[in-house]
Amino acid sequence: MELTPFTFDGNAVRVITDEHGEPRFVASDVAKILGYRDAEKMTRRLPVEDRGTRSVGTPGGEQDMTVITEPGLYIAIFGSQVEGAERFKRWIATEVLPAIRKTGGYQVAAALPQDFPSALRALADTAESLAAEQAARAIEAPKAQAWEDFLSANGDYSVNQSAKVLSRRAGTIIGETRLWKWLAEHKWTYRDHSGQRAYQKRIDTGHLVEKSHAPYTDPHTGEEKVRGVQVRITPKGLERLDRGLSGQFELDIEGVA
Repeated sequence: MELTPFTFDGNAVRVITDEHGEPRFVASDVAKILGYRDAEKMTRRLPVEDRGTRSVGTPGGEQDMTVITEPGLYIAIFGSQVEGAERFKRWIATEVLPAIRKTGGYQVAAALPQDFPSALRALADTAESLAAEQAARAIEAPKAQAWEDFLSANGDYSVNQSAKVLSRRAGTIIGETRLWKWLAEHKWTYRDHSGQRAYQKRIDTGHLVEKSHAPYTDPHTGEEKVRGVQVRITPKGLERLDRGLSGQFELDIEGVA
């Protein structure tokens, strides 16, 4: 477990990156920024799978820290009433998470390039970062909804993660099973011999994507096999589902947002 220190408005925000490269946020740091009385009050509102403890090496030795997942962080932000919650979420979405996923850590200052090729690469990286930031702002401005800030910055989501976020938005528990059922009934997904699949129409409209699972070796034959694909919901798909939830989970599925 790697612990990376961040600073938001003078407050420490410690992020633990697990063996799969996924971030875990130290709950006490998040609770302080979001105005919760304490970390326990914040984390008890979260699903069990989105909170836990991690043992981390610190200058004072190994410590068990209460941490929350990325979906858990979003739920905590949605429940916060402090004025700075919006800005905190935007900072997480546009600066912290992209830095972790690109480099495995938060780089406060980059080393100066030592030669011309290195300088060109650094310039290209800077231009890419600026373009991404401008694109994120262009998406955020017209929507005027806080939750769109992180949706526009963080790629796609599993059906399980999407159900948690949509549940908070709708004010009722949707659950992964119910969401899968709805997706099948409304011709977003179907099941074949390999498992759950996305209809091509929903891929073409940008609501869903399919991602391949990592291959594995059959212990009996030694052959390398593929487990199939995972259906994931895009930010555009989440936005459309969120609009549908406000109408008692009914959508005009023929229309395209």
